[in-house]
Amino acid sequence: MSESEKRTEISDLGEFGLIDHLNEKVIIKNSSTLKGIGDDAAVIEAGDMVKVVTTDLLVEGVHFDLSYAPLPHLGFKAVAVNVSDVAAMNAVPKQITVSIALSNRFSVEAIDALYEGIHAACEHYGVDLVGGDTTASRSGLVISVTAIGEAKPEQISYRSGAKENDILCVTGDLGAALVGLQILEREKEVFLSNPDMKPDLGKYTIVTGRQLRPDARVDIIHELREMDVVPSSMMDISDGLASEIFHICKASGVGATIYEDKLPIDKQTFDTAVELNLDPITCVMNGGEDYELLFTIDQKDFAKLEKHPDIHFIGHITKAEEGKFLVTKSGTAVQIKAQGWKHF
Repeated sequence: MSESEKRTEISDLGEFGLIDHLNEKVIIKNSSTLKGIGDDAAVIEAGDMVKVVTTDLLVEGVHFDLSYAPLPHLGFKAVAVNVSDVAAMNAVPKQITVSIALSNRFSVEAIDALYEGIHAACEHYGVDLVGGDTTASRSGLVISVTAIGEAKPEQISYRSGAKENDILCVTGDLGAALVGLQILEREKEVFLSNPDMKPDLGKYTIVTGRQLRPDARVDIIHELREMDVVPSSMMDISDGLASEIFHICKASGVGATIYEDKLPIDKQTFDTAVELNLDPITCVMNGGEDYELLFTIDQKDFAKLEKHPDIHFIGHITKAEEGKFLVTKSGTAVQIKAQGWKHF
């Protein structure tokens, strides 16, 4: 191969490097495009409101395994992960489109089962299914969902608004989806080696449920509206807490300090991680697919959220030069490393 035909591997860039590379050539031409690539969703002017738009692909063999992912759960998850990106902009989801590519091993009944989950998610999140596309696939199932939401311009939370001394908050608990995936993969291996063995999932319902059928935190968005709180920055936790902290710090030009004893982890997640010889805090920091919300608030809003049972205050924003640190229970400050989810 000649010098002029130099080949760069996608894995050399990674997912976010590839996005940055593609974004370099994008030129925004319309004044109505308020935010393009680089946040959880694009933001588009629409009269007195703004629309937010986001798209996600789920690919069989990469994002899901049909040997243990029930089709109704998969349909629900495909909607939830997109609705979560709308919520991550502090916007309310309104419409979705769904496109699917299918191989001939799928029956009409199988597609009905997939759409049973899609319709259940539409009902759950109050969104309308307004279109999409279907086509053939030479390999497995591919699902692409686009979600559209709306908000007032002043309600939108970007990744770039975090300020020094803001408080870092997360919803729910973290690490469950990764631990659930490990259990599902373990039971699959047991089954493949001995098909007479029945999967033993009874005591893992929380973690496996979080992997198979996550729930986007649209409820929190409505509650923030009621409490008159607009987060200064916001993301959903799809690639792991550490990775998302890096995104907010990079976009906002800040640093962050979080505290191990403030990180929310469910008892089943903790116990199962230990059973699997995984460090529970590593699962929390680098797990991904929890689809909880990570956001920052001004200190003056703390009192409004202080008593909320499902919002946890895990640290604060610092100057960029102070770096990104996790303070352990013993008081040691450890530099945060963003492992995240490696797609390539």
